[in-house]
Amino acid sequence: MEAITFAGVLGAIVGSFLNVVAYRLPRHESLITPASHCPRCGTPVKPYDNIPILSWLLLRGHCRSCAAPISPRYPLVEALTAALCVGAVLVHHSAVSVALSVVLIVLVVPAALIDLEYRIIPNRITALGAVLAVLIGLALDPAGEPERLIAGAGAGGFLLLAALAYPGGMGMGDVKLAGMMGLFLGSAVAPALLIALLAGVGLGAIIIARKGAQAGRKTAVPFGPFLALGALLGVFVGHPLVNVYVNHFLH
Repeated sequence: MEAITFAGVLGAIVGSFLNVVAYRLPRHESLITPASHCPRCGTPVKPYDNIPILSWLLLRGHCRSCAAPISPRYPLVEALTAALCVGAVLVHHSAVSVALSVVLIVLVVPAALIDLEYRIIPNRITALGAVLAVLIGLALDPAGEPERLIAGAGAGGFLLLAALAYPGGMGMGDVKLAGMMGLFLGSAVAPALLIALLAGVGLGAIIIARKGAQAGRKTAVPFGPFLALGALLGVFVGHPLVNVYVNHFLH
């Protein structure tokens, strides 16, 4: 119970920082300074107004100083990150699985938010993620690291071929994100990529049905959020899906 509570509280706090990352990183601003402040009036946010989820509710979604509205995205990201971290602790039981899962969650959340708004996935996220994945794997599960390295190369290579074949469909940021996912998920990256592709194709079909074939094909849809969705599902059901496939189709 203590581990679940800790994961929830830490997840909410980290989620608050992820909001900062999603806002500042694409603007090339420091993630550390200045301290959190209202983007409209510039007033620094007091510590008691910076409590994840709770402060937004108490302030009714407005700045205390100028009453400017605060996007509900902030508490939603905090609550989502907390819930995902709790779920990772509940689902996984080994130290390496929990560590890899939680760190991947913390990375794909801001990657998806930034890609949705700016159509980019910063190298600082994917590069940091790749390094952290390898370090965690070597420290906690060196025997499993070759599989994760192969999965990373395979996932990145698969999307690289897709990007080269259809240049307008996805970018190198998606390729790097897929490779990073493989370093965390190992073999579970296969169903993660499949889920991402199916979700992307499904949304594309809906857009074409609503706008028509010509207009639908011209509608730009970032693929990063679909990869993030696949990564999250890979965290929770990736390995069971792989086991089902292996047991039913390869035996």
